[in-house]
Amino acid sequence: MDLSLERTPEGRRLCVAERVACPATAAWSLLTDTERWPEWGPSVRAVEATDRYVRAGTTGRVRTVGGLWLPFEVTSCRAYRWGWRVAGVPATGHRVESLGHATCRVVFEVPPVAAPYVVICAVAIRRIVDRCERDS
Repeated sequence: MDLSLERTPEGRRLCVAERVACPATAAWSLLTDTERWPEWGPSVRAVEATDRYVRAGTTGRVRTVGGLWLPFEVTSCRAYRWGWRVAGVPATGHRVESLGHATCRVVFEVPPVAAPYVVICAVAIRRIVDRCERDS
């Protein structure tokens, strides 16, 4: 697992990343499929969304571990990268970088003010790696 501070389109972000032995398209499909978010998101128990696969403008709500439903909006989605706002607050960015035919890198971008959330993102990425490599 890699941790770095990077400049992203939304400004500086703490980036948690890991290499995955699957095509970028497979990892991207998992990251953007709202029905599968509870499989890999430690803080997500359920999702209701306007679109199964996120796109700019997708809205909905996520049920958190504590049972609280929070509204979300996908604010950007292009070129293997998407970002969102949860309860009106800028949240994590998600991206997939192709490293070749059957390998990619999954990256979560965390606003510095939410630095402790890096731990949750590390668990999420580990789950994504497990699912992608199992399904490939």
